Amino acid sequence: MRCFRQALRGHVLSSASGNGLDRAVALYRYCRATSSLVNELNMLIKHALVIAVLAFLGVTQAHADAGFYVDPDSSPALWVRAHQADPRAPRIAESIADVPMARWFGNWSGDVHKAVKRFVDKADAARREPILVAYNIPHRDCGGASAGGVGDASAYQVWIDAFSRGLGNHRAIVIVEPDSTAQLDCFKTDGERDERLGLLRYAVSRFHLNAPAADVYLDGGNAHWVPAAAMAVRLNAAGLSEAKGFALNVSNFYTTDESAAYANSVNAALASQFGYSKPFVVDTSRNGKGSDGQWCNPPGRMIGARTSGAYGVMLPMWIKVPGNSDGPCGSAPTSPAGVFSPELAVRLIDGD
Repeated sequence: MRCFRQALRGHVLSSASGNGLDRAVALYRYCRATSSLVNELNMLIKHALVIAVLAFLGVTQAHADAGFYVDPDSSPALWVRAHQADPRAPRIAESIADVPMARWFGNWSGDVHKAVKRFVDKADAARREPILVAYNIPHRDCGGASAGGVGDASAYQVWIDAFSRGLGNHRAIVIVEPDSTAQLDCFKTDGERDERLGLLRYAVSRFHLNAPAADVYLDGGNAHWVPAAAMAVRLNAAGLSEAKGFALNVSNFYTTDESAAYANSVNAALASQFGYSKPFVVDTSRNGKGSDGQWCNPPGRMIGARTSGAYGVMLPMWIKVPGNSDGPCGSAPTSPAGVFSPELAVRLIDGD
């Protein structure tokens, strides 16, 4: 109808020159042709917009699904739920409990297969990737504040096998036995050291077999403990070549820059001596102000950068739970290791 009206108008305006009908027909044909083209363009634009919106939604969902799991049953989260009237609760919730962090598994976990499976199933239902720590090796912490672990090598093999089967095919980050390589020096004989390294190799092999989707990181101490070249030898002997990478600064306070520099030195030694290098994780949970040389609940420390995606080969994340005591020492002289203290948590939030 629009094209007909344009043709009629052209006919009337052109009648005086004697070619009104021809001009009207030409205008009608031109109008129909351009209208068809415009309609096609409009359809293409609409389709492009739909595709762009769907792509945006897909990318947004993929980004959301790539996040790490916030544990609703972490010790700070449990404390917040039980102390809603406490004026510290909102700050602890926002600054600590709502941040993705690791769940630690050890002799307190009961049936570790069920405990791990329950945890990763919840993370999977939330479409998030969980972070787990295996912490039950014999002679754990060399008799220090976190002493314990299973009784012998055979018991550990059973335990770590059950842990790995609990993961199944779920994606996860697994930190294997904090301090286990750095504390080799506490053993008096080569046989004891070889047993420790053999158990770590066994753990890596069990995760590789039973939990192929998990990214496994062997612990590599911290930036100021074992020289990088020596740590490279230990990590290789512990099975690093079959793991995703190594973890640094677990439960410690050294800055991310210090940890990254140490990791680069470890990787240089690995490349030189064994022909490979690896990605690494840095525990940033309490390194916001760096270290003052103390390790057990030192005052004046602060939470660090939150768990996030990888920066090149480095993955910053909270492995230690901020507010969980290092032992009855420092600014928490009556808090046993692993017990949550709201006083410690607030100190870490404020940097006091």
